[in-house]
Amino acid sequence: MNFLEIANARQSCRNYDESRVVEREKLETILQAARLAPSACNGQPYKLTVCKGNTAREVAKATMGLGMNKFAVQAPVLIVISEMPYVKSAAMGAKVKNNDYRSIDIGIATAYLTAEATAQGLSTCILGWLDDDKIRKICGLEYPVRLVITVGYAKDETIRPKKRKDLAELVNHL
Repeated sequence: MNFLEIANARQSCRNYDESRVVEREKLETILQAARLAPSACNGQPYKLTVCKGNTAREVAKATMGLGMNKFAVQAPVLIVISEMPYVKSAAMGAKVKNNDYRSIDIGIATAYLTAEATAQGLSTCILGWLDDDKIRKICGLEYPVRLVITVGYAKDETIRPKKRKDLAELVNHL
């Protein structure tokens, strides 16, 4: 698949096939993709915590507040992304430029991870609705949890049509 094919095929999965296990090789490949993502000053200010089995189910439950993300318990793998401290040069740049590079870096790593998952035939959903305190306790994490990504095989692999703004609304040529 080329990148535009991946971008067209990637979608948020909310119905996982619970009978299918994510192969270790595929999981390692998507984690490598996240590792290779660019970041400010190459600081990689995040930690990826891979959760399976009972731990995955407990983390999934911690994303279900107010009835959200009920499907998360179906996913055989959940990847918790926690924010780590800046490296010194990125911390200085963030302060001087008043820019949150960690959030940007986490977004880029997440995009790489989910794109590679798609290329591997896996489905994902990026969850921002979560209980930080509960997930930190479950995973033994010191720093804030920013995202949880569900990973597995979709029950239905039909690609839904994309609803996106027209390119003319997003791009300004000067």
